[in-house]
Formats: sequence, structure tokens, C-alpha cells
Amino acid sequence: MTDTSRDSAADESTTKRAVVLLSGGMDSATAAYEAREQGYEIYALHTSYGQRTEDRELECARQLADDLDAADFLRIETGHLAAIGASSLTDDELAVEDADLESDEIPSSYVPFRNANLLAMAVSYAEANDCDAVFMGAHSEDFSGYPDCRPEFFEAFEHVVDVGTKPATEIAIEVPFVEHSKTDIAARGVELKVPYEHTWSCYRENEPACGTCDACAFRLQAFQRIGVRDPIEYAERPSYVDD
Repeated sequence: MTDTSRDSAADESTTKRAVVLLSGGMDSATAAYEAREQGYEIYALHTSYGQRTEDRELECARQLADDLDAADFLRIETGHLAAIGASSLTDDELAVEDADLESDEIPSSYVPFRNANLLAMAVSYAEANDCDAVFMGAHSEDFSGYPDCRPEFFEAFEHVVDVGTKPATEIAIEVPFVEHSKTDIAARGVELKVPYEHTWSCYRENEPACGTCDACAFRLQAFQRIGVRDPIEYAERPSYVDD
């Protein structure tokens, strides 16, 4: 006779678990489906920090977590980032700029040291739930403008995790697309059948997406490069590829 309770306990002990920072955007969604593809049980962490489109992002994150059959969905409000300000995402007095895909300047949408804040919460959540990893969807076109998206940042943060958690705790910081482009992410997401209709990237509007901010431009460009129509609605849908 099989001891089903023992088998169940053994299965639970060997199941890999990962916290995924699930913003509701296409990058975090693809990272979540990548984590599932790698055999992780998903613990979804969504943060609302006063960004203009937080309601739509939360709606998308919940839909994605349901589709992923996530073991848990945790929403944390981090209003201190809005109170600190200095970002067009959280400060109504700062305009969200139109896209400049060739610029090397740090854009006004940069939220000062945001990823350190988000990763710190994710690691706390991961340690509390015996998770093996934290997944984040940052990529190469992010770190050209956002200093807290650089590979060196994630490597340094993983060292912080090693020295700042319990001795028995081992949590990897997984950034599967950190050396990849947005186009690579879109292509991989199509392979993974990510439901991109349940994602949101626009910095300006809850509906429809503006089509002209940095986030919309990079997203549209990625889909245009792989020849797939982005399934969300846009007020404008410019071409961001060379004819």
C-alpha cells in the first residue's frame, strides 16, 4: 500500500518555489511564465507605489496570477515611493515624456532606487515562504536608462541577500532576460503563450494605452519586430521599426 501522505509531503518538499515580481507588464509576465516553465510554483508579489496606471496594472497582475494558478498573490502598497517623488510615474506635476528610443539619458520615469525597494520586499516574502528564487523581468534596454536594472546591481543585491538572511536560507535573484532585448522577450513570450492581452505597459493611461510614451514605444517596437500584433488597445499605434 502506498503511503499517500508521505508521498504528498515528499512532493511538497521537492517543489521549487519562486516569488515573481508581477507588475502586470509584459516583462514581468514573461518572467513569470519562464519561472513556471522552469518548474517553479509561483508566489506573485504586486506592488502599488502611486504610479499613474496602478489600477490597470493590478487588474492585469491578478488575471496573470489566476492564469498561472499561483500559490499566492500578495499586493503591497508602497506609498513612500510616491511621497519621495522625483518621477513622472508618481508625480502629477511632472509630464510623462514622449518616447526617445535613441536617448542615453535617464528618463523622468525613473523611480529612484525602486528595484532595491521591490527586491527587498520580494526577498522577505520569499524567505517567509521557503522560496528558492525571486524572479524579475528587467532587461538590457531597461538598464540603458535605469541604473537599478543593470546586471551589476542584481549581482550586488544577491550578495546582500546572502549576508542578510538566515544561514540556511538560499534565495537566488533570477533575472532571466537581463542580457536580452525587449524583442527577445516578446519572442520568448509568444513561445510560452503568455496572454499579453492581460498585460499593461503604458506609463500614462489606464485605457487605451497612449502608444507614444517610452514604455508603449519599446513594447510596440518589440511586437512589430517579431511580426505579431500587440493585442492591447492603443490610442495611437505608430510604427517603431525601419521600413
